[in-house]
Amino acid sequence: MQQQFDIMRTASRQDQYVDWSIRSARLKKLEQLVMDNQSEIITAIHADFGQRPAAETTMLELFPTLEAIRYTQKHGKAWSAKQPVKTGIWFLPARSYIQPQPLGLVGIIAPWNYPLYLVIAPLAAALVAGNRAMLKVSEASPNFEQWLANALPKYFAADEVTLITGDVEVAQAFSQLPFDHLFFTGSTAVGKHIMKAAAQNLTPVTLELGGKSPVVVTPSANLAKTVNRVWTGKTMNAGQTCIAPDYVLIQADKKHAFIEQSTAWLDAHYPNLADNPDYSFIINPKQASRVQGYLDEAKQRGATIIPLTDYEVNIDTGFFPPMIVTDLPSDAKLLTEEIFAPVLPLVSYQDLTQAVAYVNERDRPLALYVFGEDKADTDYVLAHTVSGGACINETIFHIAQQNLPFGGVGASGMGRYHGKYSFDTFSHPKAVFKQSHLNFAHLLQPPYGKTFWNMMKVILKA
Repeated sequence: MQQQFDIMRTASRQDQYVDWSIRSARLKKLEQLVMDNQSEIITAIHADFGQRPAAETTMLELFPTLEAIRYTQKHGKAWSAKQPVKTGIWFLPARSYIQPQPLGLVGIIAPWNYPLYLVIAPLAAALVAGNRAMLKVSEASPNFEQWLANALPKYFAADEVTLITGDVEVAQAFSQLPFDHLFFTGSTAVGKHIMKAAAQNLTPVTLELGGKSPVVVTPSANLAKTVNRVWTGKTMNAGQTCIAPDYVLIQADKKHAFIEQSTAWLDAHYPNLADNPDYSFIINPKQASRVQGYLDEAKQRGATIIPLTDYEVNIDTGFFPPMIVTDLPSDAKLLTEEIFAPVLPLVSYQDLTQAVAYVNERDRPLALYVFGEDKADTDYVLAHTVSGGACINETIFHIAQQNLPFGGVGASGMGRYHGKYSFDTFSHPKAVFKQSHLNFAHLLQPPYGKTFWNMMKVILKA
């Protein structure tokens, strides 16, 4: 790994100027990599999860990945051009401009929950900005890792893009390399270790983390619409999404109706759940056991667990049917740890200010979802909370908007990407001042005489 890093770093230093034609060619190869291997990608991810519907992989991985590549391809040339900016009036007729430059060699660490999208979308961003990249994907998705290891060299030279394979120890060593930028997607707990490792080299980091993404059901919400959109977001990939609705704040007198409508929604959209090919499984027994442990703790502490089906959890296969949990202590793991499963806690509130206070007492979320037909309600929630992103009367879909930045705040992350924000993350905006042949700079040199002080008087009064 160190040898490959040295080769790629040297190559990046020898090729500081990366013409748009080279960047564009690399993006085309990246698009071809995905287009040529769709069935192999679907098969590999399905094998890693035990069951991941082809429809979900197509919708949640192939589509947004290709969309990201094509969007950067379309706009990248304009992004990478010089950007003239105004020059201070006292320095005219000099000119000023910003010249975006590649950072050099970047590292990208991707998680297992969306193994294609969360490695290739950042890679597209790195390439459009003119960088070379080393990749590390999760050992929890071994079939996808093996596919990528086999496919990547067919499209990219080893000093352009390379994949480092291995376990947690390899990932730790990867994060300690002195990259020009390190991009990490994963849990908040691991993000702290990544940042600590990067700090030893003063490597700048982008941390796309997770956390607790609340749903605030305001008094004016359409309950049927709310149930529909919340469970759509919660059952995608069986809740294994960093911006999945994590818990619901709802008025106490609406909880029963929410539960009833949730059961009906699940029956309509996932009939015969245990044998339904449209439903994803939890990726491995370790993750399934973790969630079951949260449920066991909740039950021991007096919470009520409400299954929405007659089917039971199967830790070995990863089958985890949706359920609602009520009456939770505020410090229960289901309300303090990211769930990453189709388990939905309901938290009661009396008035909207109380709901907002509940959100603000906790770490700032990666996403916040507010439902309501009264604009004053939804505006109040958005104005009085801080989150990485938000949706009104929807969940999840803000991530698919290329013109919106995606990223967390505080414990849910730092930095942002998507669209132009991706280019900015992986570029250095070099500030350039070009002096004119006709200038007055000599008047600002010693010895400081009468002319200098007269100029200073004029400037200071302006």
